[in-house]
Amino acid sequence: MAEGDSSWQSLSGLAVRLGAVPLFAALDHAERAAIAAELEWFSLPGGAVLYTEGDAPEAIFIVLSGLLSIVRGPLARGSDDTVEVRAGESIGEVGMLTGRPHTGSVVALRDSTLATMSRAAFDRLIARYPDILLRLAREIAGWSARPAPRDRPPGARRTVALLPLSDELPGRLAHLLKDALEATGRRVMLLDAAEQSRVDEEYDAIELAHDVTIYCGERTASTWSLLCLRRADYVMIVVDGGAAPRRPELMARLEALRRRRVILVLTHESGRRLPAPAAGWLAQVPAQYHRHIRLDRPDDVARLARFLTDRAVGLVLSGGGARAYGHIGVAQALREAGIEFDLLGGTSMGAIIAAGFAHEWSLDELRARMHEAFVTSNPLGDVAIPLLALSRGVRVSARLRQNFGTSRIEDLWRPYFVVSSNLTTGKVQVHREGRLWRALRASVAIPGLLPPVIEHGDVLVDGAVMNNLPAEVMSAVSFGPVIGVDVGRREDFRPVKRGWFAGLILGADAQAPGMVNMLLRAGTIASEAETAMSRQHVDLLIEPPLDQIGMRDWHSFNRAVEAGYRHAVQALKNADLSKFRP
Repeated sequence: MAEGDSSWQSLSGLAVRLGAVPLFAALDHAERAAIAAELEWFSLPGGAVLYTEGDAPEAIFIVLSGLLSIVRGPLARGSDDTVEVRAGESIGEVGMLTGRPHTGSVVALRDSTLATMSRAAFDRLIARYPDILLRLAREIAGWSARPAPRDRPPGARRTVALLPLSDELPGRLAHLLKDALEATGRRVMLLDAAEQSRVDEEYDAIELAHDVTIYCGERTASTWSLLCLRRADYVMIVVDGGAAPRRPELMARLEALRRRRVILVLTHESGRRLPAPAAGWLAQVPAQYHRHIRLDRPDDVARLARFLTDRAVGLVLSGGGARAYGHIGVAQALREAGIEFDLLGGTSMGAIIAAGFAHEWSLDELRARMHEAFVTSNPLGDVAIPLLALSRGVRVSARLRQNFGTSRIEDLWRPYFVVSSNLTTGKVQVHREGRLWRALRASVAIPGLLPPVIEHGDVLVDGAVMNNLPAEVMSAVSFGPVIGVDVGRREDFRPVKRGWFAGLILGADAQAPGMVNMLLRAGTIASEAETAMSRQHVDLLIEPPLDQIGMRDWHSFNRAVEAGYRHAVQALKNADLSKFRP
């Protein structure tokens, strides 16, 4: 065995650990001890690459502690095509068995300890224990059915590094986060610079004994802060959201590490209507995620805790015109069932409802605003000479500006996105930053009814044209459970029965549906296949029966809200809601 500390030099101790590896589980202790004598072990620092895609197979690697990630495709940070390899699991078996080059790269997500079995040692093992080949084949077959990260059980051990830009922020947030995590039954350990004299195996033992280990780093690139970076799955850069943005001293070191989930946490004083702007900070800290937190609001900290443990609930709302009022009733039923919405997104009218929740409007305020904006008068009533569309869109734009003002998507209390359809690129356009009202205006621009929105030279129209329930967008930004509410189910689209007078004027075309209805149908029918595929990313789907409410029946507000509420209450009675509660 390779040189190392005394506990790892024990063949007996390593043999015990090998008993947890499926490849060796059926062997007795003496046999595993014999195999342990063939192994070498080494430490792999967090961010280091074990091997890259296309390399020739040279060994089997057994993860004794830490966490690795298999990355298929470019090693650039942020790729979603990954599989985690945890302590007690092994990698490299396929290459050893087939002799083919590796089909993915392997990166250490945190400081890890591995045991390695060379090809010569592997050949000796097979000669001595030929039945291991059968177990190896089973292990390889299991990889093909291995669940994606989002499908794996939540609550896996997490290590989090809190790195501050001021000395007073991390300690307070760390203790609040610890309390929020412990309130959900998780075991949490806080470690600060006073703990830096420990050896790697002590940190391993602490991480194994706790569900979440929080490393409280320092402002500078100290030895302790660098250790925090190497051992962390999540790196949280904690800043005062109201302060002048500046680049953290540790950013260069952080950017050199691969596969880190970086979260920018902007703290704010209570009483603010909306958070301070995040754009300046995001330019200095290129994080994959950012969160606005009021430290005196327990629900804000609890939401961050759920995100860290893959329990943040995403709510995705479909388009559907006036039927989208039903989302309000569904949301009321969900809240009465004790379900919080941590991340929000949607399409068309559903995106407008979701934006209200992201603003933290109460249900009463949301109902009042929606009624005032869309019920008191027809939002599509500003008829235009049909050069671009039947409506000028002035009323819709004015009402969106009136309700959402100068709010920016990245500056809402809860993470939010809105989807439109980019006719220039032929792809779904996901809006995660920029003026909220303008993104919403693009998302409701049904072709032919409302003029499109021109953004950076691209033509944007209603999101429902390409995807009316963008749940896959939600699952890409969070591994927590997703609730989808679809109110866009189509009514039976058939010819219309008209009287003899219409037949006299229109002739053979008298029974064709009206122009507006045909535009609505034509503008959204292409998204039905995409929406069906998107439903695969939903853990709970709620479909209120709103077929009797037309998409332009703006005055059916109360009826749609009540129908959504009644259906959701019944649906939730028959659903397993355990994954949606802390």
